[in-house]
Amino acid sequence: MPSLMKRVLSFRLSILLLICSLNAAPLFADSVTTHERTVTKVSEGIYVIRHPDAPDSFPQGNTTVIIGEREVLVVDSCLLPSSTKEDIKQIRQWTNKPVRYLVNTHWHFDHTNGNALYAEAFPGLSVIAQVETQKMIQSFNPTAITSYSNRTERFKRYLETGKDGDGNPISDAFRKDLTNSLNGIDSVVAEFKNLTPLAPNVTFDHELSVNLGNREVQIRFLGRGNTAGDTVIFLPKEKIVIVGDLLDHPVPYFYGGFPLELAATLQRIAQLDAQTIIPGHGDIQHDKTYLTQVIGLVDEVVAVVLKEVNTTPGRKLEEVQQAVPKAVDLAAWRQKFAGNDQENRDNFDASVESLIKVAYKQAMVR
Repeated sequence: MPSLMKRVLSFRLSILLLICSLNAAPLFADSVTTHERTVTKVSEGIYVIRHPDAPDSFPQGNTTVIIGEREVLVVDSCLLPSSTKEDIKQIRQWTNKPVRYLVNTHWHFDHTNGNALYAEAFPGLSVIAQVETQKMIQSFNPTAITSYSNRTERFKRYLETGKDGDGNPISDAFRKDLTNSLNGIDSVVAEFKNLTPLAPNVTFDHELSVNLGNREVQIRFLGRGNTAGDTVIFLPKEKIVIVGDLLDHPVPYFYGGFPLELAATLQRIAQLDAQTIIPGHGDIQHDKTYLTQVIGLVDEVVAVVLKEVNTTPGRKLEEVQQAVPKAVDLAAWRQKFAGNDQENRDNFDASVESLIKVAYKQAMVR
């Protein structure tokens, strides 16, 4: 599968940057193109579903299904209604127990669009999220879905002018990606036509636990990082943790959120007694090696940004951007994350560039 899942950098960056801001991480973080739906059984009664990218190349988040002796809990409800319906059909093949809980790890709609379909299929469903996530789903997602078709005109303009939204010339690869996206966007818009976003109806501040019947599930807020309401789902008996877009594989994306707090939040995940880590996008991790690697990278880059900002009042972004590569061996980090894969190497470079920018912005408003 990994050879089939190469992320095309330029297109991913184009859609990531459409909604990037200081307080909101990107909606999409998958670093690889996913062509096929796959199901992985990580423990008895626990499954991870990876979804193929939408026809316009928009990535879909991972969904985890946790089956107890009495009822079922699902983590994240995917992007396309058609994919959500396929997941629900699959769950009914696994068990006749009802889905009683659906947890949204964060507000990005590739993880939440299917909420209403689950509620329709399973009456009495509790949709759970951290309080900040509920607020964002209520305020942002309806507009994001109804305005999705606007990207058609935007991408056409890029192709006609030969420049992206920042006025930079687009590459041949980017042009190809835009064309592919336009070829598939109509079917995505058609799926969204009758989609009604459903916000969570159960919220928590720091922790909420449920028992599915001989299966304890701890739902926790360990700190900000990717968004203001990042949620992790911990199964202490099975030593599994589901972390949403706080972690994505194989190359992390740092296009928003709270980078000054990210490493500390990830470190709290590392302190959990977990052997299996399920990211928001990408491959399941069977130890903490990759998690530790991401923590190390973020720590090094953020430390330099803070030093530059704190020791020199009025430090400009351009000066910080020049300082980081002098203090951090980015070439070594690039090799650790991307190896010799050129797409992932380019992906890494762009991601770290954004990490510096967003960390600088957050540091300047602290």
